[in-house]
Amino acid sequence: MTWEHDRYCDELVRQTGLLRAALAGADLSVKVPTCPEWTLGDLARHVGGAHRWAETIVRTQATEEVPDDQVPDAAGPSDTAPGALDAWLAEGASMLAETLRAAGPEAEVWTWAWDRRAGFWARRMVHETVIHRADAALAARAPFTVDDEVAADAIEEWLQIVAYEAASGDPDAAELRGAGRSIRLRATDVPRAQWLIEFREDGFGWRRGAGEGTVELRGPLADVLLAFYRRMPLGAGRVDVVGDAGLLDFWLKRASFG
Repeated sequence: MTWEHDRYCDELVRQTGLLRAALAGADLSVKVPTCPEWTLGDLARHVGGAHRWAETIVRTQATEEVPDDQVPDAAGPSDTAPGALDAWLAEGASMLAETLRAAGPEAEVWTWAWDRRAGFWARRMVHETVIHRADAALAARAPFTVDDEVAADAIEEWLQIVAYEAASGDPDAAELRGAGRSIRLRATDVPRAQWLIEFREDGFGWRRGAGEGTVELRGPLADVLLAFYRRMPLGAGRVDVVGDAGLLDFWLKRASFG
């Protein structure tokens, strides 16, 4: 179940504020272990650029993908001072939230996915920011926390993305099939945060709720989210894998995005 549009807009600004807080005082030249081609500064520019790209798509009611060179100020400030980057991040999130509110969730715009409405970008940019906030926290050796409803919605959006990628012919995601196998995700700290991914001969389906799985990934909800998004090694000691660990590894290696 997704939220009301205005809530995503509010959450986008809030999550960006939390990302900015994670970056405050950090060494922006530090490499991000979960995105090893980036420094923290690169990560910040990626998130801010994504916000401005989505804002341009919605504001112009684009019917096709917008090239990066047509997005105003997408690369961020030439000033490398942390304060300039922080102000740019804050401005971009605010601009995107205002544009999304003005457009409304039903406005028809280009997306790369199954939903060709502005509401898609509101949700997608919230979770883009959440996961990269986790990347930043890991690089800065700072704690990462996330509200239960945000984490649960991020897991469900990820499942929708992987299902879309599989249906669209992504070769890795298309291998996520094979009847008689299932993966259970279970948060040990949030009773209703459970999902069952069931493999079929023609692909997979998922539902929220209890059920027996061939393998179970369990732990605190925030950690289940990070492990499921491949932001935390399964052997880190913060989640447990019970059952056929090979099946979970099979999923994690093939669940893809773009």
